[in-house]
Amino acid sequence: MQAPQETDPGRPDAAPAAAPAAKLTRKGQATRDRILAAAAGLMHERGVAGTSTEDVQLAAGVNPSQLYYYFKDKRALVAAVIAYQTESVVGCQELSRLDSVEALRAWRDFAVQLQHDKQFVGGCPIGSLGSELAEADDLARGLLAAAFARWQAAIRAGLRDMQERGELPPGPRADPDKLGLAVLAALQGGLLLTKVRRDTLALEAALDTTLDQIESLIVR
Repeated sequence: MQAPQETDPGRPDAAPAAAPAAKLTRKGQATRDRILAAAAGLMHERGVAGTSTEDVQLAAGVNPSQLYYYFKDKRALVAAVIAYQTESVVGCQELSRLDSVEALRAWRDFAVQLQHDKQFVGGCPIGSLGSELAEADDLARGLLAAAFARWQAAIRAGLRDMQERGELPPGPRADPDKLGLAVLAALQGGLLLTKVRRDTLALEAALDTTLDQIESLIVR
């Protein structure tokens, strides 16, 4: 059976609600990526409610037929943005093994410096989406919960390595699941207050307190 060919989304008669049935061409993938990057940037800057599909079309330089070829509606576009931001943020986190106190402190310093570089604006892309969408869209809330679970797992993996090496003691006091969740909660709360206060004092206090607790558990 012959595979269906990709429709040209730039044609005026292209069906706007149809998702591509076949693997995208290189040009098609580039167009989809451009739309997604534009949507992610706008939604992080203005929020989901403050970003219309027309805004995305203008920023990406595409027409309505092209946008709706790749994303059947705004809800589908938002879901794709969540996946995009998850990969951008958590994907990088997964490459950095937080498997020592030194690595955790370096990660803390990077998080703080990044907020200074951004002039304390924007907060966490995933956290911002969560604040806006958790009570408004169950699909989005589920995707965001999965993103945070993946992020927690990345932090937990390093703590588990430390425990397996005997650097953290066994038992509930040094449970990697709870400690990983505490680190993530400290980060997210600190980033929210950074955005509101326009300084990193809360972020530094939250992360330092949590990491001090982890360091106090190290087996000497």
